[in-house]
Amino acid sequence: LYTARSLSYDGVEYEMLEHALTPEQRGIYDAYALAFGVIHRNLSAALEAANITGESGGTLNRQAKSAARSAFESAKQRFFGHLLTSMKTPTLISSIEADLAAGHAAVIQIVSTGEALMERRLSEIPTDEWNDVRVDITPREACLDYLAHSFPVQLYEPFTDSEGNLSSRPVTRDGQPVECREAVRCRDALIEHLASLPPVPGALDQIVQRFGTDLVAEVTGRSRRIVRKGEGHAARLVVESRAGSANLAETAAFMDDQKRILIFSDAGGTGRSYHADLGAKNQRLRVHYLLEPGWKADAAIQGLGRTNRTNQAQPPLFRPVATDVKAEKRFLSTIARRLDTLGAITRGQRQTGGQGLFRPEDNLESPYARDALRQLYRRIYRGDVAGCSLGAFEDATGLSLTDDNGLKDDLPPITTFLNRLLALTIDMQAVLFSAFEELLDQRIEGAIAAGIYDLGLETLRAESFRVTDARVIYTHPGSGAATQLLTITEKRRNTPTSLADALDWLDDPKARLLVNSRSGRAAVQVPATSLMLDDGTIEPRLRLIRPTEASTVPAKIMDDTHWLEADRAAFAASWTAELAEVPEFSEATLHIVAGLLLPIWKQLPQDETRVYRLQTDDGQRIIGRRVSPSWVATTLAADAPKLTAAQVHALVLEGKTVVRLAEGMELHRSRVMGVNRIELSGFLGAAKDRLKADGFFSEIIAWKLRLFCPADSSGITVLDRLLARCPVTGLHARGGC
Repeated sequence: LYTARSLSYDGVEYEMLEHALTPEQRGIYDAYALAFGVIHRNLSAALEAANITGESGGTLNRQAKSAARSAFESAKQRFFGHLLTSMKTPTLISSIEADLAAGHAAVIQIVSTGEALMERRLSEIPTDEWNDVRVDITPREACLDYLAHSFPVQLYEPFTDSEGNLSSRPVTRDGQPVECREAVRCRDALIEHLASLPPVPGALDQIVQRFGTDLVAEVTGRSRRIVRKGEGHAARLVVESRAGSANLAETAAFMDDQKRILIFSDAGGTGRSYHADLGAKNQRLRVHYLLEPGWKADAAIQGLGRTNRTNQAQPPLFRPVATDVKAEKRFLSTIARRLDTLGAITRGQRQTGGQGLFRPEDNLESPYARDALRQLYRRIYRGDVAGCSLGAFEDATGLSLTDDNGLKDDLPPITTFLNRLLALTIDMQAVLFSAFEELLDQRIEGAIAAGIYDLGLETLRAESFRVTDARVIYTHPGSGAATQLLTITEKRRNTPTSLADALDWLDDPKARLLVNSRSGRAAVQVPATSLMLDDGTIEPRLRLIRPTEASTVPAKIMDDTHWLEADRAAFAASWTAELAEVPEFSEATLHIVAGLLLPIWKQLPQDETRVYRLQTDDGQRIIGRRVSPSWVATTLAADAPKLTAAQVHALVLEGKTVVRLAEGMELHRSRVMGVNRIELSGFLGAAKDRLKADGFFSEIIAWKLRLFCPADSSGITVLDRLLARCPVTGLHARGGC
């Protein structure tokens, strides 16, 4: 019933369990989703019948309408959150049974206990019937409570205020509110409809009643609970009272290994630890299930920390539990966003808040998600989302995307969109989420390609990392803590595209095999997405796949290049020859500022604030900010490290640094006809022939002679000859680096 995504961090294992809803559960969820759609439509009708809104849709009493809408959305969100938690509990129970068989201890973290609802139900049952309770206390009853107590049925009467505006006010008779008969009829019909749907027991009751109080230690703060007594046909549900000291006794029973399952909530778990303490009898592996994350990231982290403390026999295994319902990302998104922020504040590591449990794309409240949502609205408006027309979307979600002028300027925000998804059927959620995630992935991939996407704490991986230089650039006057500038040599294994993979691109009928008539290099030309320019024109583009790289260029420049279409044999020969020249490994130099960062944070380059983590060959773990060689040269002044031709070549192509050479020349990146080039400027006319003999090539652009170094690997040899005569004299940052 579930799949897992696992990882390890700082010795603690993490494993995300995903429960796949059964066909029966999907049917129940869809039934409730359709029921909430009916409630939404009846709510609008009730507001109109009660004179809270007018026949034309205008608002007559803004406060009453806002209160009714807010109560409905809150009840809906809580209901589906509890419903999903209840539905994934069978998978949790199966996993706990496996844990117990393996000799482990299970800890379940929840937020809601349903105590308030249970107390309301018990108050309606005579105490002499508490030994055989025959009433459902499930999330469905919470929804029925909303209909019974919060559905707008009070009658309002229209009137004209002193400024001539039509409004409405509540109607009373003898001091008692008057109910609208039509609204009452709608409410009673909805209650009857919901009461006929199958109930899904709450998660806490499922666990306690399945394993029994002899095995489950409950630390929730409930003063009463309903437990199962007896087995088989003789089983009955009875009300059990709990003493005020029950939480202490239950915790002690778990730590003394008398009970091997512990379930705790925010209310009951404050200030307590459940880790495998070396001084406790129960030193079993804790399998910590985050069944209900809730809305508070700090509370979620505190809950996870209760099983991971110092002086423990072994760290726990964390298992957040989710379902395959797309809208459940609504809950995970809020936690993911807040954990990312909290992790940056608490420990100075951008990912430690979430401990890697959530991926960047799990955050549905990022700027990229907001942009993707606006694109989704446009697609729905144009009718480009298969399976969801504009009318179907507005009817299912209750969101309006249009006005008299077409698509609204003020469209529903991402939080509203995600909340409304909860009340859609599984199939409709899949349609909308697939379209939304496709647009979100495109936005994130574009940001990553542009180098502006903040990945948080990113782990660098390579064949080898060696620290070749370490310099202290700042010492805190109070604590003496140091900030170091580390120069690290990175060795990576080259993974060029094989000939077979290159030929696989021919499955695309628009793909072409090319060979450059000047360099003899090979490339595969495939279509690429077009680009809208500032003047509104569409620029067709092509993608050139090379053995070690790929680039996207405007289609119109291909006629001015030396790329020619070739047959398969000529292409294969050129591609194979280039593969033979690719070395097994390549080396690069990294500059990392590590140690105490906060005092000099603003002095570091502000255009790239990523934090990186790596481990050197000798086992040293390094966490810090990566900086450019130009920043290093400026910081160290005369002590700047010497650069090789390969380092200069890569540095200039990166586009953030201008390299100054002797004789007044400079190397910098230029974009010519949509392609990045390495340009040499400041040369004298007398040096032109010598530079061209070194390998530079010339072009006349706007009646000006310009010299360029090859941007591929052959350019390194060209730069090596140049630097031998004209060494680097300085580096100059571009773009704020």
